[in-house]
Amino acid sequence: MRTILIFAIWLAAYPCAESFSQTVSDEDPLERYIAEGFKNNIVLQQKNISLDRALVAFQTAKSMFLPSVVFQGNYQTADGGRNIPLPLGDLLNGAYATLNQLTGTQNFPQLQNESITFLPKNFYDAKVRTTVPIINTDIVYNKKISEQQIHLRESEVDTYRRELVKNIKSAYYNYLNALQAIDIYRSALDLAKEGKRVNEKLLESGKGLPAYILRSSSEIASAGAQLTQAIQQAENAKLYFNSLLNRPGEAAIDSVFDADKELLSSSAGLKADIDITQRDELKSLNQVIRLNETVVKMNRNYAVPKLSGFLDLGSQSENWKFNGQSRYYLAGLQLDIPLFAGNRNQYKISQSGLDLKDAELNFNNIQQQLELSGNVARNNLRSAWEVYKSSMVQMDAASTYHRLIERGYREGTNTYIETIDARNQLTSARIALLIHKYNVLSASAALERETAAYNLNNKNHE
Repeated sequence: MRTILIFAIWLAAYPCAESFSQTVSDEDPLERYIAEGFKNNIVLQQKNISLDRALVAFQTAKSMFLPSVVFQGNYQTADGGRNIPLPLGDLLNGAYATLNQLTGTQNFPQLQNESITFLPKNFYDAKVRTTVPIINTDIVYNKKISEQQIHLRESEVDTYRRELVKNIKSAYYNYLNALQAIDIYRSALDLAKEGKRVNEKLLESGKGLPAYILRSSSEIASAGAQLTQAIQQAENAKLYFNSLLNRPGEAAIDSVFDADKELLSSSAGLKADIDITQRDELKSLNQVIRLNETVVKMNRNYAVPKLSGFLDLGSQSENWKFNGQSRYYLAGLQLDIPLFAGNRNQYKISQSGLDLKDAELNFNNIQQQLELSGNVARNNLRSAWEVYKSSMVQMDAASTYHRLIERGYREGTNTYIETIDARNQLTSARIALLIHKYNVLSASAALERETAAYNLNNKNHE
């Protein structure tokens, strides 16, 4: 990554470079790529799935307040088993016979002895059961917990989105850096080739030395190797950038970017106070504290009775009869009052209290770490700016020195070794300026991440 950074920064300092010869578009390509990353990044899609799950869990918790209606039916048949004998014939037939004689009628028939079994035969029971919670604190607190989990997942999504913004910006700067490094080494290669051509002309006229030709060839080979490495670094930077956006590795990247404008806007962070109150990590941790507080309250209300009601509308009979005799309704209330559970409820209260205390300590610890990282990020930005300004001075000096040595070499007052040294200093100064310029932009992106200053609700992201 250090090498990529070295190779990526020069075109911002070299606005006439070939890769930046296009007309700057009205739309900021970096913002467009950030919006594309929000839409296509795989990890972010997974985070959004977790948020969707929390939303579904919240809807499920809300539905627990509504009545539950189910249809229940059962059928059973049996033969044998325990029974109750009913000697109706033995008890009543004699009396019925006497009554028939006295009345001269047959109004009192003879009865058979009966036997009633406990197990029903060919019996069905079909009903619609409706149950509704009346008093249940667990349902109330579970709804609150589900709602708090939604906010927790939202904070986690925003946390990753901010991290993704920083990664996309850094990867984009690295790619631009690599492109401009290619132009630097291509320019150095052209200068080396031109030096060899001049030395060959001087040797033909009897003013040059064969050693200079050999040294020129060596310089050409060295510049060619550096150019090849820069091209490979640009390809790697392109692959990484496209992977963040979940695009094919060879997808084209818009390199028309006003780095100087972005550089000026980054200077605003030099004097800004570090404000971490908007960090999504703190919002997430604060939500964890609230969630644990809700759990503590729920556990402390374990002794509150639970009351629910039910209503059954159905029919039951033998031999599939369905009439006014078989139809029925049954309504009632169910009350649960906890009496003894082996102190398990008290243990749950203690455990949830410890979880709350741990969440509060974790919040304080992370807050301190974020304040520290924010101050470090601002100091890094200040340092990057100072180094960048120094590199501009070095670039001017190296450019002037190279121009003077080249003129002196043509006039015969400087040696070819001095021209090589001047050329190497110029190339190093260009690379250094490129590095330090994009170091400023990367440091600014890091400070933006540490202070949560990036607007995630930018309309361009919709």
